[in-house]
Amino acid sequence: MNLEQLTGLTVYPRSVTEMDGATFFLARGGEGKVLGIRGDVIGFRGERRGKVTLCPLSPANAAALRERLPWLRPQPLDLKKSVGCGDRLGLATPGHIRAVRRAGGIAPIFAQQSMRENARTGRTPQQVMDDATWGVFEEGWREPWGADADHLKTTDDVDLCVAAGYTFFTIDPGDHVDNKAHTAPLAVLTDKIHALPWGELEDSPEGLHRRYLGRQFEVENLVLEFGTATLARAAAKYGRAVAHTVRMYRHLAARTGNFELEMSVDETETPTSPLEHFFIANELKRLAVQWVSLAPRYIGRFEKGVDYVPPSGTGGDLDEFEAELAKHAAIARVLGPYKLSIHSGSDKFSVYPIFARHAGELVHLKTAGTSYLEALRAIARVDPGFFCEILALALKRYDEDRATYHVSADLAKVPSPDELAADQLAGVLDLFDGRQVLHVTFGSVLDRFGERLLAVLDAHEEAHYAALESHFNRHLSPFTR
Repeated sequence: MNLEQLTGLTVYPRSVTEMDGATFFLARGGEGKVLGIRGDVIGFRGERRGKVTLCPLSPANAAALRERLPWLRPQPLDLKKSVGCGDRLGLATPGHIRAVRRAGGIAPIFAQQSMRENARTGRTPQQVMDDATWGVFEEGWREPWGADADHLKTTDDVDLCVAAGYTFFTIDPGDHVDNKAHTAPLAVLTDKIHALPWGELEDSPEGLHRRYLGRQFEVENLVLEFGTATLARAAAKYGRAVAHTVRMYRHLAARTGNFELEMSVDETETPTSPLEHFFIANELKRLAVQWVSLAPRYIGRFEKGVDYVPPSGTGGDLDEFEAELAKHAAIARVLGPYKLSIHSGSDKFSVYPIFARHAGELVHLKTAGTSYLEALRAIARVDPGFFCEILALALKRYDEDRATYHVSADLAKVPSPDELAADQLAGVLDLFDGRQVLHVTFGSVLDRFGERLLAVLDAHEEAHYAALESHFNRHLSPFTR
């Protein structure tokens, strides 16, 4: 008798696994999804149904399943080309897996959430990890995958994510970047230099000058040279960020040996020049930090949920960006190698080929809110009335919810729900302004409609997975051709 006959439930065929004399599988019935076990159930909590035990998808059962099936545990991915798949709803991993499986040649991070996003969704790092675990199990993914504790700012946040089993830690020292140094005169920069935490940097102003001034640094076909002003600007702007990253790295290393580090300065007001990138990486090396990827603040605008906006504005050419990225990629190869990370990387279709050309394998694409937007696309198709309610709320909440994001959507350019026919609703998600309004209001939408939204997606999960797979195919194909 097969598992569906034994249980009366619909079994996800890719999940069926035999291990150590037991059969594990994921199934669903009228009350949702359950873990099924035929055989040894030590360590699991559930209800016996004939020859099978059915267990809720609880944190304890997720932990027990990770112990029994080692491929359900995230692991470091080293320098493999990779993609981070943020999942604000906890339902997207199967769709992500289908896209990654189809693309081939790219290592996935399936558990990825920032503390800011957790605060807005009401989830914990452990819940994010467990949701990814069940998705990996459902789809039968057995290749290595990672878990990214994203945009960490405090050691307390590090500790929470270590306890949850994360393997990739993105340190965000953006609060310690001195953006005013970008345009400050030399006299002001000199004062800022003397005020740096030299004890933590294990250095002095004199040592800084000896290392950099009067020297040329060869980086492939580039020759980098610091003048007094450019060195002062780099150190004043990023010195405290380097010190904070070192503190976080050493705290992390004292608590686990199974981790990879990313350093991110992308969420800052001013671009990271190639000289400043060199300074950051060279100082991290001097202080014995080991990292696998770094996210500079690239020129132009990497706004949430939309394509790249060049420095000259929408419609500008990409030559300036490509010239700068080539320099960043050379620095990453020579001072690492480490990957260049693309933060706010969702939907940046115009620059993916440029990253693929210049960074090659040394690239990490980080996505987050785009998966939520594709969930809304699925809802627009299966429940147009509900999508109209979501859009109406987003339009009301945008001005307040945008506060912590780099976005530029104009509400006047987003159609109201009563202006659209049912078959036009999904098109709002193809508009620059519509995508951003819906992107940054996810917290308000989940506060008002969270349970209902999850229920609609659960009831139409194949439509949800199909929307995700199609969208992520567009993201991954430039990197896997």
